[in-house]
Amino acid sequence: MLGLARRILGNAADAEDAVQEAMLRVWTHAPRWQPLAAFRTWLTRIVVNLCLDRKRRAPWVELEAAGEIVDPTPDAAEQAEQSERDRSVAKATAELPERQRAAIVLTYGDGMSNAQVAEILDTTVSAVETLLVRAKQNLRRALDSTGEEDS
Repeated sequence: MLGLARRILGNAADAEDAVQEAMLRVWTHAPRWQPLAAFRTWLTRIVVNLCLDRKRRAPWVELEAAGEIVDPTPDAAEQAEQSERDRSVAKATAELPERQRAAIVLTYGDGMSNAQVAEILDTTVSAVETLLVRAKQNLRRALDSTGEEDS
């Protein structure tokens, strides 16, 4: 759940807070849980909703204001290239609309099926498929424009 929260929020401290709050809610509302869905689906939905709520709030500090994060092991050129690709993808993913970002993270980051993602996002499988298509198109455009700027 922490990895999921980090991918949605992009901030380790906020992710830890969101997961901790989710676990507290699970603990306090456990008697109300009805096994209509898998426990993991219920917990994931709580985490996703808390993360989306946090993303809607005004940010404390812009990521650019925090400065460049230094990689402690920039030994090989290949590692540097992979790191750059990862940053580009993470940045492009962070700029996606909330529901598209959640669909991408849940599907490709956590390996969930479209049906599971639909249940978590409280929508239909068809809507999830549409979110994924649009998210991939937006990511492709963002990453293509990043590559053109480097040339």
